[in-house]
Amino acid sequence: MYGTENSDDGLFHVSPLDFGDPFRRHEMRCRLARKVPRPTLAFGFATGVLAFVTLICAMVYNAHKHVKKVEEDYRKMEELKVQAEAADIAKSQFLATVSHEIRTPMNGVLGMLQMLLNTQLDATQQDFATTAQASGKALVTLINEVLDQAKIESGRIELEAVPFDLRAILDDILSLFCGKTRGEGIELAAYVSERVPFTLIGDPGRIRQIITNLVGNSVKFTEKGHIFVCVHLWEDMDAVLQLSPETIPKQCARSFKHNNTLSGYAVANQWSCWDLLLAKERERSTRSELSEEIKLFISVEDTGVGIPSQAQQRIFMPFMQADSSTSRTYGGTGIGLSISRCLVELMKGEMHFESQEGVGSTFSCSLVLRRGDDASLGEDKHTLSDRVLLSKFKDMSALIVDGALVRSEVTRYHLQRLGLQVRIVSDLDVALEYLIPNSHVYTRKADDTSILNGKFDLVLVEKDAWGYSSGLNFPSFLRTERHGGKSIICPKLILIATSMTSAECEIAKLMGYADTIIMKPLRASMIAACLQQVIGMGDESQPGREETGNLQNLLCGKKILVVDDNRVNRIVAAGALKKYGAHVECADSGKAAIAKLEPPHTFDACFMDIQMPEMDGFEATRNIRKLEEIAKESGKIWHVPILAMTADVIQATYDECVRCKMDGYVSKPFEEEQLYKAVSQVLSRT
Repeated sequence: MYGTENSDDGLFHVSPLDFGDPFRRHEMRCRLARKVPRPTLAFGFATGVLAFVTLICAMVYNAHKHVKKVEEDYRKMEELKVQAEAADIAKSQFLATVSHEIRTPMNGVLGMLQMLLNTQLDATQQDFATTAQASGKALVTLINEVLDQAKIESGRIELEAVPFDLRAILDDILSLFCGKTRGEGIELAAYVSERVPFTLIGDPGRIRQIITNLVGNSVKFTEKGHIFVCVHLWEDMDAVLQLSPETIPKQCARSFKHNNTLSGYAVANQWSCWDLLLAKERERSTRSELSEEIKLFISVEDTGVGIPSQAQQRIFMPFMQADSSTSRTYGGTGIGLSISRCLVELMKGEMHFESQEGVGSTFSCSLVLRRGDDASLGEDKHTLSDRVLLSKFKDMSALIVDGALVRSEVTRYHLQRLGLQVRIVSDLDVALEYLIPNSHVYTRKADDTSILNGKFDLVLVEKDAWGYSSGLNFPSFLRTERHGGKSIICPKLILIATSMTSAECEIAKLMGYADTIIMKPLRASMIAACLQQVIGMGDESQPGREETGNLQNLLCGKKILVVDDNRVNRIVAAGALKKYGAHVECADSGKAAIAKLEPPHTFDACFMDIQMPEMDGFEATRNIRKLEEIAKESGKIWHVPILAMTADVIQATYDECVRCKMDGYVSKPFEEEQLYKAVSQVLSRT
């Protein structure tokens, strides 16, 4: 009935039964039809749940571990940030301290040398003192460059936005290097496009620093030829650079085959020597209105040694030079270009260069500035007095005799700044024809038709008009024409030269030139002074003498307190102020200054050193202002102008001086120009 009994197949099962019968055993035997399936689904589900829970736990654990790691990293980052900020503050304080400690004795050295130069010295002693002073100023310049680099790296450098005259800045820069270039016979010149506004708004100090660095490098590496600074509007130069050889004006195309540069030497950038002439053509044809924002294109071209191709990649790296022998041969630290490029980038510009070894280099940069109002410059004695000089020369005309187109355009630019009407001739015969009354001369430019033949007041002849010293013979051709029976009108003949020997000066006088020779580099104020001597306007006071006279007027009879813990600095400052007639008293600490300036007192101004032991200048000033407030409450108004006087060029900023209620700031070693600016601002209000 149940089939065969087979217990080996796993389907048979025996279960014992107990019915309470002691004599019999009962059992129940069952056999399954098939084997019971294993619980795979249950096992799989359980395994899945276990895996999911394990995964969730792992994710939670890893997330917790990651959060802990992020928190730890954040904590470390905060610690590093605090350390970095502390290190940055320490670095700035270190640089400020080092600057103060270096500049303080340098102030004494330069000040004492200046006082020495004001005494009676023989020629040798004068030369020694002047050389020592120049070396000291070079050291101060190096210190300033290192500090500028530090400020750029820390992001603490800020740009001003004040009105300034770019043409005056270029004149000042050329004056700095005229001695070296003139002695070596290097042509140094600057040209600013007519479309560049007279007044711009920006940071004149930093722009001066950029151009001075570029020109200084060119002077350092140039032994012959020229150094040429050009300033145009970016839109004009961008249009010029897009021109193809087919679109070059015929006048320029004829000369493009020759090296008609400023000095005749080849240059690294073949287009740069024509930028002036091509942009000039655009200037005369463009009548578009300029926007409020001005983008300038500044280039400095030289015919120096050039930069080797393998060194051009690292030329803008700080403290790097073309090769290891450069610093030994030419000097310098290699930091100027790095600082200049950083400053250009801060002004939303770019700096580029082209260079050929043995030919020269051309550095160019763009700067974004704003248009200023000419009236905003006022009567500032430190801006170029072009507009004043216009009234003196506006009715005069001049003839420029020069065979070099670029060079003659530069001369025209400077004369037109003075208001003269100018004609350029490059040919000797044409020049002679212009000096013959009622002769028919071909007029090249329509805007020159106001200049009548034979009516020139001045004739300016380039010494090297058609070759070396060829211009010296120009008066002899005039005499030849006169002896030939022609009526020649001989206006004042003035020679323009880059360098002159004593023998050449004698020859020029014998040939009939005026005693006054215009020496390059050309600057408006220098040309005006020469022309005044030639045409008999009188020797009017120069800006430097006016400045000295103004200082004399401001300081004469004033009672001034000088506060400095350094004895040498007190002597230097007192000597500089006494030079202009001031009565000076000195104090060696902030506490002593407070005692002297407690109202009532008779002091007209105070020069306060900032870094002093026990009580610095800021704290002393705050205490003095508190005493003045107390006096004001009692009905007595006291306010003594306090000028910060310090060698700390990082920490002692103008804003910090204002917060302490100081009236001005003079960095040490201070010179006549900045002393005049500071004193005129505070004493003119008293």
